[in-house]
Amino acid sequence: MEILDDDLQTYLDNHCEPEPEALKFINRETYLKVLKPNMLSGHYQGRVLSMLSKMMQPKRILEIGTFTGYATICLAEGLAEDGIIHTIEVNREMEEMLKTHFSLTNVEKKIRLHFGAAELVIADLDEKSFDMVFIDADKKNNLLYFELVLNKVRSGGLIIIDNVLWKGKVYGNENDADTVNIRKLNDQIAADTRVEKLILPVRDGLLLIQKK
Repeated sequence: MEILDDDLQTYLDNHCEPEPEALKFINRETYLKVLKPNMLSGHYQGRVLSMLSKMMQPKRILEIGTFTGYATICLAEGLAEDGIIHTIEVNREMEEMLKTHFSLTNVEKKIRLHFGAAELVIADLDEKSFDMVFIDADKKNNLLYFELVLNKVRSGGLIIIDNVLWKGKVYGNENDADTVNIRKLNDQIAADTRVEKLILPVRDGLLLIQKK
């Protein structure tokens, strides 16, 4: 089930900032060479992430789930001049591709790439505070990642979780394990008084969470 129909999505794509050439290349390479290329953020969602980052001008961003680096670059576009994005990827086989993709941009020096299980990498990071966190990894652990990072996000900081509409399944009758987990995540965060929250129907759903 598509959240937005194709005609509307095309209209939205045509009425936002154009996709940078480096990201067009990464998009093509992902669809040519990587399994499950639809995990890529893509043009419209990428511009949403870029704009949110530019509005906040963060000094420190944490990304959980690098994939082929598309969203990483979009988020890095809004970093303060001395800003850094730490991005965590569990699949070490992506390293060569990621380094190539980052080298195509003017934000390469602002990206710190980490490999390993996210919960272990987060525990080892020296950073005491983040302005933004983007969670786009294994969906069954979204609640774990949220709890791990919440205390590391400054007051007023932003946590973004991807795929929270799960192709519409969360508000349907499906009860497979992934759908149940995402529904639980959405329900718990909706009731969490430590944060303000809002789901945007962008692609497969972006949950925006601002720490009070």
